[in-house]
Amino acid sequence: MAIVDTRTPDPKKFIKGATGDWEMVIGMEVHAQVTSKAKLFSGASTEFGAEPNANVSLVDAAMPGTLPVINEECVAQAIRTGLGLKAEINLKSVFDRKNYFYPDLPQGYQISQFKQPIVGEGKILLDMPEEQVEIGVERLHLEQDAGKSLHDQHPTMSFVDLNRSGVALMEIVSKPDLRSSDEAKAYLAKLRMILRYLGTCDGNMDQGSMRADVNVSVRRPGGEFGTRCEIKNVNSIRFVGQAIEYEARRQIGILEDGGTIDQETRLFDPVKGETRSMRSKEEAHDYRYFPDPDLLPLEFDQAYVDSLAHDLPELPDEKKKRFVADYGLTAYDADILVVEKASADFFEEVAKGRDAKLSANWVINEFFGRLNKEGLDLDQSPVSAAQLGGIIDLVRDGTISGKIAKDLFEIVWTEGGSPAEIVETRGMKQVTDLGAIEKVVDEIIAGNPDKVEQARAKPGLLGWFVGQVMKASGGKANPQAVNDLLKAKIGIE
Repeated sequence: MAIVDTRTPDPKKFIKGATGDWEMVIGMEVHAQVTSKAKLFSGASTEFGAEPNANVSLVDAAMPGTLPVINEECVAQAIRTGLGLKAEINLKSVFDRKNYFYPDLPQGYQISQFKQPIVGEGKILLDMPEEQVEIGVERLHLEQDAGKSLHDQHPTMSFVDLNRSGVALMEIVSKPDLRSSDEAKAYLAKLRMILRYLGTCDGNMDQGSMRADVNVSVRRPGGEFGTRCEIKNVNSIRFVGQAIEYEARRQIGILEDGGTIDQETRLFDPVKGETRSMRSKEEAHDYRYFPDPDLLPLEFDQAYVDSLAHDLPELPDEKKKRFVADYGLTAYDADILVVEKASADFFEEVAKGRDAKLSANWVINEFFGRLNKEGLDLDQSPVSAAQLGGIIDLVRDGTISGKIAKDLFEIVWTEGGSPAEIVETRGMKQVTDLGAIEKVVDEIIAGNPDKVEQARAKPGLLGWFVGQVMKASGGKANPQAVNDLLKAKIGIE
């Protein structure tokens, strides 16, 4: 299949070399473990963290006479993912044998898909700082994972753990449309977001359930594609960016010195921040693909696809549009809220029946900020959506000031309880008695005659007086009443 360049060269993404500008061309093959309790062709468990070789069936161990049986849920998950990627779903696909030898591949071949994958072309939209970029998806195919070789547990021997052998993977192949490390990181993050929303992969890169093979080449802007090198099994978004930057510079250095790039597979060393050669890059014919004789072609009808499409959740792009249109949020705030489905759901629960912009401000700045500071996930939060909503209600109805609200949030976070009851029992209600507030205002004005004159000349200094009054009242004075009284008494229009 011919490789088509769909991107117009963008000078902002060029790399300055010693002899002129260069352009990155990046494609990505993402291996995403299918969310399923059983493996692709056996009933063995996919549980993470089990004892070595505890989750291995006779099929996974390639015992003679055993035959693979397709897991229907894995097929459904692949179709759901294809639908989420706005991709073509192929009603007929074929499983092939990809032949190579390695100790952790018991059969001596991997059951995969080659010429007839289950999912065809799709797309992913990236919201970059200055533009929206469409990245093409070439295909998605199902395949079984290999086992894991362990080399560091004995000085003279290696071990093989087959727990991952036969686990279902979706290999999602992008077109070579990425033109910078930032785009590559955004692509991987967006893909992981979509998979998590769909529930088809948990996206836990640290556990190996999502990993990326990154193909990098460089060329003169708008020129022919260069020779690519594949960086294998990168397991974090940050490392993807670092690996691409290093590899592009490495290739530019070779080309500018008059050398040529060898097509090869490389590994990224996160400690040294560099890539290193692993082996020469294989081509499709090296694997001697042929249809697996133990598996019939996979066929289903459009009605089955439609039934899966009907039950798809609202995806990030659609949710972001709705948050902007229905709640009046900025695109920036909506982006933050929809990163995780659970975060978006939490916000909507807080915002129900309340001011959406105020709710978003509290969720993003106070709530998410505290979660990040404490290193907690949303499901570990000591403050519920109902409690946070209760704090917002007390601010909106004037019961407490914004400053007191932050103190109240701290109490609820550390001690729990009902926000309304805490305000009542601890005397945290906002002072709205104009007589009491006026007394404090008069004292502050009387004690600072020089600043009064300055404020008349520069009304912006009124904020200092507001701060002093709020401090003197323990933060309980109504800020608007304070502001109005100060303006009247100092003589600021």
